[in-house]
Amino acid sequence: MTTLSVPISPGQAEFINSLVKNKKASNKADAVRKAIDLLAEEEAFASVLKAEQEVLEGKVIYGDLRKILKKFKD
Repeated sequence: MTTLSVPISPGQAEFINSLVKNKKASNKADAVRKAIDLLAEEEAFASVLKAEQEVLEGKVIYGDLRKILKKFKD
């Protein structure tokens, strides 16, 4: 595991400490890891929503990839 040192605001430190105090995280590092995991999950969800929207807007291409690529090369 890699260690990362990041300056945080007093408000962020207070929030992290409250997560530990309220047993929502086992320690400060766990709180930060959970936050990063949540952000990664939100990013993945946003990507899926964007892809779904593109499908609804007809911005997708169906078919044989080789044939599709030939159309774009010509």
